[in-house]
Amino acid sequence: MLRVSAKPLIYEFSRHNEPRARVAPGQQLLVESEDALSGQIRIPGDVRDKSKMPWSNPVAGPICVEGAEPGDALAVRIDDIRPRDGQCATYTGHPRLLTEWLGDDVPPGAHVCPIRDGRIHWSDEITIPLAPMLGCIGTSPAWGVPSSVPAGPHGGNMDIIETAPGATVVLPVFVEGALLYLGDAHAAMGHGELSATGLEMAAETTITIELRKNLPLPGPRIEAPDEIMTVATGAPMEHAVAEAYARLIQWLESDYGWNRWKAYDLLTHVGRISVGYYGIGTVAAKIERKYLQTR
Repeated sequence: MLRVSAKPLIYEFSRHNEPRARVAPGQQLLVESEDALSGQIRIPGDVRDKSKMPWSNPVAGPICVEGAEPGDALAVRIDDIRPRDGQCATYTGHPRLLTEWLGDDVPPGAHVCPIRDGRIHWSDEITIPLAPMLGCIGTSPAWGVPSSVPAGPHGGNMDIIETAPGATVVLPVFVEGALLYLGDAHAAMGHGELSATGLEMAAETTITIELRKNLPLPGPRIEAPDEIMTVATGAPMEHAVAEAYARLIQWLESDYGWNRWKAYDLLTHVGRISVGYYGIGTVAAKIERKYLQTR
C-alpha cells in the first residue's frame, strides 16, 4: 500500500506544493499525520509553545488524483484511523469567547493521555471511549491559499466528529489533480471543540479515493453509513446552520427526488446538527438515511 509521509509539516491547503503522492481513482493509501500540537506535547511537563511553533494543524499532502478536474468531486472514504504512538495529548488553550465569564488566567493544562484497549485514559479516574476522527481534510482552492486553521468550501479545518472511519467525505475539486490534504486527527472530541483543542494524536489514516466526474458542489458533504450531511462555515453560526440545511435540502431534491418544501418540512422535525469548532462556526446539518426513500 502506498504510504504518504507526514513530513515535512505543511500548514496550508496550497496548489503550489509539489504532490507528495499521485494516485489513481479507487486506490487505497495510508497517510501519516503529526498531531495538531506539532508534536510539542509528548511527555508530562511539556508545554505548548507557539513562539517556537506558531502554527497549528499540520496536514499531509498534497495527494494528486489522476483525472480530477475542476467541477468534479473527490469522494474520500475513511477506512481507518489509528494512533501512531498509543497516546494523545491536549491542553487548555486560550478560552477566547469564554473569557467574559471565566477570565483569561488559564493554566497551560497540558497532559498526555495513554490509549489502551479502546479507551483514552484522560485521568486516573476518567476514561473516554476512543472515537478517532479527522479535524482537517480538504482540497486545494484555485484562488488564495488558506491555512489549516479555517474551514470553507474546500473543506479544511472542519472539526466535525462524523469525519470518522466508515464515512466518505465528498469535496469539490477546484484544480487539476484536486491536491488533497488531511491531518489533525483526534482520538476523541466534544461538539464545539471548546478549547480549540481535541485529544490530539499523531495518526496513520487509511483512505480510499474515488472520483465523481461532473459533480460541482458548493461545499463538503459527508456520507456516513446511517446518515448524510452537508457542512457550512461562517459567523454568526446561525447563518452556517441555515446554509448547511439549505444545501441538504437541495441534495435531497436533486438526488433523492424530494420536493424541496417537503424536505424543508421534514428536516424541521428530524434534522440534526453537529458542531465543529465553535469559534469559526462550522456546522453539519444531517438526516438519517431511513427517511431518504420515503417521500
